[in-house]
Amino acid sequence: MKHLLNTLFVLTEDAYLSLENENVVVLGENKVLGRMPLHTLEQILYFGYKGASPALMGKCVELGIGLSFFKINGYFLAKVDGRQKGNVLLRKAQYRISDDESRSNLAARNFIVGKLFNARSVLERAKRDHPLSIDITKVVEVSKALKILLNNAKNAPDLDVLRGVEGEAASRYFRAFNELILQNKATFNFSVRSKRPPRDPINALLSFVYNLLANDCVSALEGVGLDSYVGFLHRDRPGRKSLALDLMEEFRSIYADRFVLTLINTKMIKPKDFEKQENGAVFLSKNAKKVILSEWQNKKKDVITHPFLNERIPWGLVPHIQALLLARCIRGDLDEYPAFLWK
Repeated sequence: MKHLLNTLFVLTEDAYLSLENENVVVLGENKVLGRMPLHTLEQILYFGYKGASPALMGKCVELGIGLSFFKINGYFLAKVDGRQKGNVLLRKAQYRISDDESRSNLAARNFIVGKLFNARSVLERAKRDHPLSIDITKVVEVSKALKILLNNAKNAPDLDVLRGVEGEAASRYFRAFNELILQNKATFNFSVRSKRPPRDPINALLSFVYNLLANDCVSALEGVGLDSYVGFLHRDRPGRKSLALDLMEEFRSIYADRFVLTLINTKMIKPKDFEKQENGAVFLSKNAKKVILSEWQNKKKDVITHPFLNERIPWGLVPHIQALLLARCIRGDLDEYPAFLWK
């Protein structure tokens, strides 16, 4: 269990939550793993399969403490909301921001600042770690361009300008992406991003992993009471979870892209793991998907230091922490959303 931002994260998958006086008690293997006074909490995020006692759920409702249940892999299941601190006020505030393009731009800028900062960090890390294996000149050129575009994103006056900056940055970043691929270059050769459908193995991997990341962001947002369909940078479109797409922008390079590169460069994914269709589309084999899903869950267990909280947390909690920070920003508890800046 971990206590951050007045939120209790319960990560022991076979733990059971119960109520003792005014405390939430975490039980596992017939012993108490921890306890926390309920008056110190705004919400409880539980990742497991045993659940919580009706008494605890009722007490959370009484005290206005949100209690959210997730599968072990992070998939959002359900949420118990208190009468006093339900989601309605938070969501109404979210809708008001989304309806105002000027306020949406202010909210969206930090998503893109985070995206560009982290993309540049990935390139700088590659420059340091593999100076003899990559085209340093190209990587340096793209990194410098991203630095300029990062400053442009900070000062973007409206959403159209911000989208233009983001589009230019993505184009520049992917020009250098092929330099980060160090193994099986004959098969894993990247030239341009293609989505629907993916036209080569790299794009097939990126599309699959981006979908995993988007689902994790949906679960994180729903867990804190935000509407994952109502975004700020990505505008309303039927069936599109726009706020999840907003939130995942800052994680694309540092979380998803680096994960894809690890799969390739450590040869966990091989040329035989892809199937090419008659229309030119390339898709992952069933076995490859199993490998990726297993490694994705392992990746979530890696521990990092959160740059804003300065706390050690597993990677899998990062979207949840950022969703909490976003909710606080929308409520007005924070002046602006603190993007996740990886170094």
